[in-house]
Amino acid sequence: MNAAMPTRIESRRRALAWLVVAGVTYLAGCGSLLPAVPAPPTVYLLEDGSPRLVDSPSPPGLANATATLVVADPRAAPGYGTRRIAYVRTANQIEYFAFSQWAEPPAAMLAPLLVHAIDRSGAYRSVVRAPVPVAGDLRLDTELIRLHQDFSVSPSVVRLTLRAVLIDIATRRVLATREFDAEVPSASEDPAGGVMAANQAARRLAAEVGAFCAERIGQRK
Repeated sequence: MNAAMPTRIESRRRALAWLVVAGVTYLAGCGSLLPAVPAPPTVYLLEDGSPRLVDSPSPPGLANATATLVVADPRAAPGYGTRRIAYVRTANQIEYFAFSQWAEPPAAMLAPLLVHAIDRSGAYRSVVRAPVPVAGDLRLDTELIRLHQDFSVSPSVVRLTLRAVLIDIATRRVLATREFDAEVPSASEDPAGGVMAANQAARRLAAEVGAFCAERIGQRK
């Protein structure tokens, strides 16, 4: 009986080891059937692209500028107040790329571009982004009407439309309104090409808005 006891224990150990190996093998096989974890989305920016120089010379006309302009954060039309990157293939239907997105909603990223472009014009003593603790003289309200890559044409194009309203804060009088529109061909038929075109369009419109605000400063007098 004593001689048989080790044999039985050894047999049980072998059986347990076999079950462990079989279980690990089974789980490994099942793991290959599980859905793969999706890769994180690629994140893109809208950027000015121009260098920020601490000791850069003052823009022309700054010595005579007296007004402070407050730039409100742009609003976004329905469908564009999201970090998802939009595209269209047919009229009146908006879609979004699955694996690419903006770092912030594009309307929010347009605000610093507008501030920088207007400030470079030299038409204002200071250009600040709302909210600010100081009283301004004029306010710029903007709305992002559309920003999408249009695949209904070949090559695809990025279409960016922005509406701007310049307001005298003291009198609440609308000094001027204008709608700005830019179309830039995409370098490639994918989100990366569309983002490059969107950055070109954003810089172009920011410069046009800067010129618009500089031209209209005299209307408040």
